Amino acid sequence: MEQSRKKENKIICIAFPNKEFDQTCLNDTKVCREFLLKTFGQNPELFPLDMKNGFKFHGFSTSSKQDNFRLRRIRLKNQMRDAYQIRPSFMMPYMIAETDDVEKALYLRRWGVPFDGLAYLFGHDAMFWYRAYVSLGHNSVVGTTIKTPSLLPEHVIADEKHTRHNAEKVSVATTVAQGCILGSSVAPNAGTKELTKAYQDFKEEAQELAPQYQPKTVNTEGWEATQQAWKSLFPKILIIWCFLHSFLKIKERCRRSKELLKNIGDKVWNSYHAATLAQFSQRIRRFREWADSHLQVKVVKDKVLEFCQKASKFKSAFRHPDAHRTSNALDRLMNYQDRLLYAMQYFHGTKVPSYTFVLWL
Repeated sequence: MEQSRKKENKIICIAFPNKEFDQTCLNDTKVCREFLLKTFGQNPELFPLDMKNGFKFHGFSTSSKQDNFRLRRIRLKNQMRDAYQIRPSFMMPYMIAETDDVEKALYLRRWGVPFDGLAYLFGHDAMFWYRAYVSLGHNSVVGTTIKTPSLLPEHVIADEKHTRHNAEKVSVATTVAQGCILGSSVAPNAGTKELTKAYQDFKEEAQELAPQYQPKTVNTEGWEATQQAWKSLFPKILIIWCFLHSFLKIKERCRRSKELLKNIGDKVWNSYHAATLAQFSQRIRRFREWADSHLQVKVVKDKVLEFCQKASKFKSAFRHPDAHRTSNALDRLMNYQDRLLYAMQYFHGTKVPSYTFVLWL
């Protein structure tokens, strides 16, 4: 169901077998009721929660953008003041076009084709394609990606992408799991309060699907505000520091010596691939001893010793073998996210407290 957590959208989007069946449902109340009840039984997440209490039909609505196209309307028994429109999935939001007519053009957005380019290839104007693309972000990112509560991820990765809105720096708080972006909301800065509000979008969407949802772990780069935000939203969550980013801080100090970097890198990743917690602790101790006796460059030595001191933060990952120990899975998606932001010349327009946008992956 298309909905906003701030104000519920009164549109229910349902997949009809074909356009002819849509017309049958439009004209035959009995057929339409049976179809809606069957669909509700199979996919209750598409409907308001109170749908289980029953509904009645409430006439039709017409579209100003599609000639002779009407939509069924229903009222829930305990929400008699609110009417919901039943929109067939073969129509785009706001009835701007049929999905088959815009699918190929919007598919090209995956590679960042600009809206002017889509207008040149497929007609209409750039604003038409922009609005069609943005309308996809009105859906719950979690709810449209995951349909079954048991499939909600136990282990997630979180980080912020720094970008611009009207030339001002903002942060895109991004949550990733199982190869998908499940949350992507803009925060005006990377402070704890703002990031908490941005990451809360993911929490609310997930708990719409499973009210008691609580991820076990979150992998973060190490930014304190990010960790505090997740602790605030999910008090029982375990913070796992990203092993990769800790190594990258050492790498920055070894740019002039590839041989030294390779030597250090071999020892770092040898520790990472330890099979047990005891083996990991032993390899970190030996790494520290080697650094004390062999490293002569102070800035490199300090970073290596700092890395070894963080060993306790890396050990927590051994309690959850399926948890993410690096942010690689997030970085890959963020690279794509960055290409899209560049292609659209970053964010512009009216500033709002928090908003979510969709990325096709």
